[in-house]
Amino acid sequence: MSFFEEQCPEMDRYLENRASAEPDILKRLRRETFQKTTQPHMISGYQQGRLLTIISKMTQPKNILEIGTFTGYATLCLAEGLSKEGKITTLDVNEELAYLPRKYFRESEFATQIDFQMKDAKTFLEETEEIFDLVFIDADKENYPEYFKLIKPKIKSGSVILFDNVLWYGKVLDENSKQISTQKIQELNDSVAKDEDFENLILPLRDGVNLIRKR
Repeated sequence: MSFFEEQCPEMDRYLENRASAEPDILKRLRRETFQKTTQPHMISGYQQGRLLTIISKMTQPKNILEIGTFTGYATLCLAEGLSKEGKITTLDVNEELAYLPRKYFRESEFATQIDFQMKDAKTFLEETEEIFDLVFIDADKENYPEYFKLIKPKIKSGSVILFDNVLWYGKVLDENSKQISTQKIQELNDSVAKDEDFENLILPLRDGVNLIRKR
């Protein structure tokens, strides 16, 4: 649950009730995430999931990268917009939880288009020669600035990047924060806004999504 959902749960229910319905497989995955994980709030929510799907369908990407799989909810949302021959690579390092996304990936209609790798994201970005049309990052916040730096040469004009949790429960307003994660998110948001190679907007959805487009 985000800072904003806590402040106005009625508005959150209103928004969900007037958004497009999520596919049944996502309903089941969301339910099982809350039943079997210790931090179910890490899942991309209903509203954010629909946002990811709409953006993916608008861009019709051939190559998607996701950093931070968790239980695979966002992966499946992003996959809904893949072009016919498209692929989504999703990275995580949590072996203990990997059984859950694998289960739902196998069940989904996108099973052959999902490349789920147990690999450190920085290592992957340093090694890969792939170019991505759409990138979604919801992982360790301390590495957000580094991910942005490493992703830059891996995208092209028109490519879209989304960083999740960029409002960090409102902590980004703290100008003297001693929390490393807060400092790194502030650094990312400042860097993106100042980078003339990109245009962006921070959406106050759930815990904040930085929507970035390469010029």
